[in-house]
Amino acid sequence: MADEAIRVTSFDVAALAGVSQSAVSRAFTPGSSIRESTRLKIIEAARKLNYVPNSIASSLTKNRSKMVAVILGTLANPFYVRTLHTFSQELQKRGRQTLTFTLSEDMQTDEAIMRVLQYQVEAVILTSAQLSTRMINLCHDRGIPVVLFNRYVPNSGVYGVRCDNVAGGRMIAEVLLDAGAKSFMMVTGDPNGSTSQDRVRGFLERLLEAGIRRDSIIECPGGSSYEGGMAAIDAHMASGKPMPEAVFGIADIMAMGAIDALRGHHGLRVPEDVMVAGFDGIPEAGREPYKLTTVQQPLAEMVQETLRLLHLDEPRGPLDLGQDLPLAGQIVWRSTVPKAAS
Repeated sequence: MADEAIRVTSFDVAALAGVSQSAVSRAFTPGSSIRESTRLKIIEAARKLNYVPNSIASSLTKNRSKMVAVILGTLANPFYVRTLHTFSQELQKRGRQTLTFTLSEDMQTDEAIMRVLQYQVEAVILTSAQLSTRMINLCHDRGIPVVLFNRYVPNSGVYGVRCDNVAGGRMIAEVLLDAGAKSFMMVTGDPNGSTSQDRVRGFLERLLEAGIRRDSIIECPGGSSYEGGMAAIDAHMASGKPMPEAVFGIADIMAMGAIDALRGHHGLRVPEDVMVAGFDGIPEAGREPYKLTTVQQPLAEMVQETLRLLHLDEPRGPLDLGQDLPLAGQIVWRSTVPKAAS
């Protein structure tokens, strides 16, 4: 029988390095106060002993897991891949780790919250709006702050940090109107999500204010995916109805699918035959095949505001009642919409 491995502890490292055990703990804690020469001596002792700190055991001792849960509805939209990457980087700077959950089609947000709470997380960042009051109260009763990202739930008592989607929808409508469009298609996402609803609402409001008839504005579901954007165009073309002059994909990824369907499946030119605009500002939308006119979400600002509201490095106390915090996006005008002649 093989000999059992001997578990090296922080006390062993402290003895070899000639320092206190608390110094060893500080050496492996980001942001802790310790002399660089002492830290290097401890790191060298740890290397010789093959010591790796047990962050889980440490978190149990301090009743802090150092983990923040990020619950995502989908990773099919590259905006949420960028979101996860940005949160992971910023949380690591704060000495935290990201615990990621993605919702499958048969998993509700409440079920994901129950799974998350098994890991004693410090906070929850949620990008899916289907959250019950019971789950909110369950988190609050345990002193776990919850912040909604890129959406909000009215009267929920939870902070919602998001781009001002209504204003963004209005900006896209203004751009297309200025370019001369008179008929429009909206390729929409989650019908139950505040993000899609608000972008559609702002877009419609501005078009109707400009005197566009409601029957000149059609709506096609796009499923918040590239494939859904393509399918929306294909389905409309199969109906035999004329193609509207402008398409608004309420997420860039759907607008990109629409562009490829218009060009590749139906031989239409963008923007000469059909103008296309999106929303999110993902890097892929700016690449040469697309050069998509879009609304750029203030992602970095949204992430920083979300983390500020979590109060990660502050003593836990009564949680603040939440509110909706919309942040302004900005138009990025590219070649899929021609600029009006000055």
